[in-house]
Amino acid sequence: MAVLITGAGGYVGSLVAARYRDAGEEVVAHGRATGDLTTDDPFAGVDPGPITHIVHSGALTRFDVDRDAARAVNVEGTRKVVAFARTCPRLQALGVVSTVYATGLREGPIDECLYDDEPGFANDYEWSKWEAEHVVADVAGGLPWRLLRVATVVADDDSGRVTQHNAFHETLKLWFHGLLPLVPGDGATPLYLVTGDFVSSAVVTLMADSAATGVYHLAPAAASSLTLKEALDVVAAAFDTVEAFRRRRVLPPLLGDRETFDLLASGVEAFGGGIVRQSLQSVAPFARQLFVAKEVDNSRLRAALGDRYAAPDPAELVRRTCDSLVATRWGRA
Repeated sequence: MAVLITGAGGYVGSLVAARYRDAGEEVVAHGRATGDLTTDDPFAGVDPGPITHIVHSGALTRFDVDRDAARAVNVEGTRKVVAFARTCPRLQALGVVSTVYATGLREGPIDECLYDDEPGFANDYEWSKWEAEHVVADVAGGLPWRLLRVATVVADDDSGRVTQHNAFHETLKLWFHGLLPLVPGDGATPLYLVTGDFVSSAVVTLMADSAATGVYHLAPAAASSLTLKEALDVVAAAFDTVEAFRRRRVLPPLLGDRETFDLLASGVEAFGGGIVRQSLQSVAPFARQLFVAKEVDNSRLRAALGDRYAAPDPAELVRRTCDSLVATRWGRA
């Protein structure tokens, strides 16, 4: 077994690579240093002969990425991965890491399937992952492919430890320091939160199952998720245990409708100070998703994992993540 992992230097890619190495498997780590996905032949230095599995996790994952960059890496990069997969004579599984937000602004039931109609997107990152999924469906015919839609990773494991910071953590940081007056969103919107441990374990398990083809949601089901309001309450309670936070008497951010948030953001852009502008700009790229009630289904994932399915308790995960962020001063300590 030889596993090619693109984006092996990234967060998900590195965790998946570590699991394969711990199991004694050969890992071919592919990243910018060994083959930039924007070049004509990013796999020129990789021998396709021994490759049995490919995990494609290489991507630009910033919510504020522009469309041209997202297309070059996330869309066309995926096309090049599929083309390389066709040259691997021993290939048993091709796994393409995606996101539950590749379904864009679609509301209601979100099944583990491809959707053909474009639903609109909160940002170009989401658009690029939707396009990449359709590249796989269109050009990977005959290959043993699976799309692995990952939810928002907020911690490494159930302890709440954080080694990779993203928009979720930066938003909590702004709140902790009293720089987040308003959170856009509907309080009833479900949030889909997972750990790196949950994701990497699911990826490796699904890659080992020859019958595990199609789309899988590496996410908890809607019934097992926190709503936005519930998550805000958990964060408020966690921060309130910190004496320094209590002394500053920081008020919880208000939940605002989209029009109010847009007005505030545009006003701050024109007249606000740098720190406040920065705080709102960090939330703006994904703000529209916080008004979209997705009912994510994960029945295919649960059926494939069986007894190995163990999604983290969402309230405990958020609380422990807050504790970890405060204890490490958001990675500075």
